[in-house]
Amino acid sequence: MPTRKLNKVKAVMDKVFGDPEIAYGLKEFTGVDFDEVLEIIEEEKDRYYIKDIKSGKSRLVYDEAKGKGRPEEIIRQLWLNKLHTEYKYPLDRIDTEKSIHFGREIHAKAADIIVYKKDKITPYIIVEVKSPTEVKGIDQLKSYLSAEGAEIGLWSNGKMRVILYRPYPKEFNDSLPDLPPADKTIDDLLEEKKTLLKYTDTSANLKEIIGMMEELVLANAGVDVFSEVFKLIYAKLYDETEARLSRTDKEIFFRKYKDPAKTYSTINDLFKQAVKKWPGTFLEQENIKLSPEHLSVVVGELEKARLFGSDLSIVDEAFEYLIPEVAKGKKGQYFTPRHVIDMAVKMLNPKKDEYVIDPAAGSGGFLIHVMNWVRDNYLNRSEEAAKEYAKEYLWGIDFAEEISKVSRALMLIAGDGRSHMFKLNTLDPREWQGEDQESLDARSQLKRRLLDMGNSADNAENKKSFHYFGYDLVLTNPPFAGEIKDQGLMRQYLLCKKKGKLVNKVERHILFIERTLDMLRPGGRMAIVLPQGVLNNTNMEYIREYIFEKARVLAVVGLHGNTFKPHTGTKTSVLFLQKWGGEAGKPAKDYPIFMAVSKRGGKDNSGDYMFKKDPKGGLAHDARGKKLLDHDLDEIAGAFVDFARKQKIGLGSNQMA
Repeated sequence: MPTRKLNKVKAVMDKVFGDPEIAYGLKEFTGVDFDEVLEIIEEEKDRYYIKDIKSGKSRLVYDEAKGKGRPEEIIRQLWLNKLHTEYKYPLDRIDTEKSIHFGREIHAKAADIIVYKKDKITPYIIVEVKSPTEVKGIDQLKSYLSAEGAEIGLWSNGKMRVILYRPYPKEFNDSLPDLPPADKTIDDLLEEKKTLLKYTDTSANLKEIIGMMEELVLANAGVDVFSEVFKLIYAKLYDETEARLSRTDKEIFFRKYKDPAKTYSTINDLFKQAVKKWPGTFLEQENIKLSPEHLSVVVGELEKARLFGSDLSIVDEAFEYLIPEVAKGKKGQYFTPRHVIDMAVKMLNPKKDEYVIDPAAGSGGFLIHVMNWVRDNYLNRSEEAAKEYAKEYLWGIDFAEEISKVSRALMLIAGDGRSHMFKLNTLDPREWQGEDQESLDARSQLKRRLLDMGNSADNAENKKSFHYFGYDLVLTNPPFAGEIKDQGLMRQYLLCKKKGKLVNKVERHILFIERTLDMLRPGGRMAIVLPQGVLNNTNMEYIREYIFEKARVLAVVGLHGNTFKPHTGTKTSVLFLQKWGGEAGKPAKDYPIFMAVSKRGGKDNSGDYMFKKDPKGGLAHDARGKKLLDHDLDEIAGAFVDFARKQKIGLGSNQMA
C-alpha cells in the first residue's frame, strides 16, 4: 500500500495524547516545529507510524481503530532530535531500546535512549521517557544508572525533565541543571558562568519542580520542607534582584557548583544577604538546614526557574502546594482564585491615590492585582511608578506565619518592594500591643491610617484600640472555618451582642464583616467573600440589618459552587459595599443593587481548572500563549461597570470611567 506523509503532524499528536494542550506544552518545552523534526506516515489505513530519527525505521504511534497511541514514542523522538541537534551528539553515539544487564538478568530493550562516550562503547547518558501524563519512573532510571555505570540519567515526560548525576565514586544520585553538550564535560557545565536571561526560564513550572525536589531529596532530608524551600526562594529572589539591577553582565550565583560545599556556602550567603535586605521574614541568625549534598541536588532543579517576570499564578500555585495543611483547610483559609480577584478589582476600580488593605491577605493576591490594575490603568504601565505606588498605598495583614511569608515573597516578585505586610491577628487588636519589633513596626505604621477624630476622647481611644481606620478600599477573603469564644475579644464587636447580652460564640467571618467596615473611611468601598448563608439564612438577618445600616450594598455576585474546590465546596458570594458618608451620601433605604450569579466558574467538580476551546476544538490561548480560563466573571464585572455608570454611583475620588 502506498504511504501518505502527513503535513500536519500535530493533528496525529493530538489524537495520540488525547489533549491538544499537551502538544502545545511540548512545543513550549522543546522549542521545535513538529512538522520539521517529526515525520508521521499513514503506512496502513488508520495506522500511523513515526520515523525513528536514529534508525530510520517506522514505529507505530497511533491505531485509529483501537483508539490507542504510544505518546512516549513521540517524546523519545523529540529527545533524539534534541540530543542530536541541540546537544550535538552524533547519531553513531546514540542507541535506542538498549538492553540493561542486572547481574545475570537481562532486561531486553529497557533503556529508551543511550548516549555513549566517544569510544561508542561506554554508556554516558541513559534517557527514560514517559507519557506526558506520567510522573513516575525516576527510581527505574536510578537502577539503570547503577547497572550500567552511566554517569548521567535523564527522565522526561515531555513537559518536564529531571537530570540525575552519579559523581564517581560516590553512590548517591546528584542532579544537574542541564545536560552537558557533546563538546563539554560535566565539570565544564558546572563551572561555566551563567546569566539570568540565558539560563533561567519564566515558564518553568515551579510546583512541578518542588514536587520533584521532594521526591529526589526533601521528603527524606529530615527538614521542614516549607521552611527550607522558602529559604531557597528568598535567596533566589535576592540573587535575581542583584543580577537585574547591580551586575552589568546579569550573572547569577544561585546555581549548582562542582563542589557541594561551595554550592552550600554560596546559596547560604545569598540567603543571609536576602534576610538583611528584606528583614522581618527570617531571623538574621538563621541558616539553610539542608546538608551540602542535599542542597546540591535541590539547587540543580531550582536554578533553572526564573521568578521575576514569571506568571504569578504559577508561583502562587507552587506556594499553595507548599503551605502545610494546618495553615490552609483546617483554618478555612484558601488561596483565592485569581479570576475572582480580577473581577473584584475591576468592579471596585482602585485609583492611584487610594489606600487599600486586605486584612486577611493570605498570599497577597488582592494587593498584587490592585497594583497591576493601577499600573495598567492609571500609571501608563510604568513598573517603577507601580512600585512607588505600592510602597505607600498597599497594606496587608495575616495571622498565619507561613502565609504571611508567602505574601511577602509574592509582593517581592510582583516588584513592589514588599509594601506594608504584617503578621498580626486582624480580629484582636489587643495582640498588636506586643513589644517585639514586628508589633512595634506594624503599630507605628498602622497609626498613619487611623481615622482622625479631632481632639476628642474617641480619637485618643482609637489610637490605643486601633478600631477605626481611613482606608479607601478593602478587598478580602476572610477564613470561614472556626468559632470565636474569647469573651474579651467578642466584647469589642457590636455583632457579638444581642439584646444587650454577649453571645457565647460567633463565627470568625462574621467579625470580619464588622472589622472591615470599621477599616473603611466614609464613602470607602469594599469587596468581601462570604459564605452564601450570611446573605440568605434566616438566623443571619441581624447581620444583614447591620450591613444595611452601615453601608450601601453595591453588588452581590454568587460564585459557582466549584470555585474553591478541591479545598471546599462551600457556596460563596462576593459582597460589594460602600460605607455610608462621603461619596455614598446619607443612609438610604431604597436603591438599586447589582445582582449576578456565575454559571461558569473556571473549575470542574474535582477542582481542576477548565479552559476555553478555540473554534477547532483545541484549547484557546491569549497573545502570550497562556491558556484562557473558562469563566464568566469578566462578563459580570463588565456588566457592573455599566450598571455603576448608569446609576452614577460615586466610586472613589473619581467617577468610574
